[in-house]
Amino acid sequence: MTDAEHWFVYVLRCRGDRLYCGIAKDVEARFAEHRAGKGAKFTRAFPPEAIVATITVAGKAEALREERAFKALARVRKLERVAEWGERRSNRDPTHAKTDARNGT
Repeated sequence: MTDAEHWFVYVLRCRGDRLYCGIAKDVEARFAEHRAGKGAKFTRAFPPEAIVATITVAGKAEALREERAFKALARVRKLERVAEWGERRSNRDPTHAKTDARNGT
């Protein structure tokens, strides 16, 4: 997979312990946009506090599928998925692993 094909699916912990899932080519830059109030309507209402998980996928279409599937889950399954992504991500590339130790996810 080349850098041009890389897309990330990311999960943010937002105010009120809410979760937000999105896709981006550059998660850190997108997180900064969310924090500056330039992101999604949801993150303007519930400002993001931390990136809790990221995974790398091969292309935008796959990223959109993963995002849609994540958003359809119940909260308990979302938390399980965050933990799975953290484990899978850290096994594949520890330099990009993001997990939130505070929540144990």
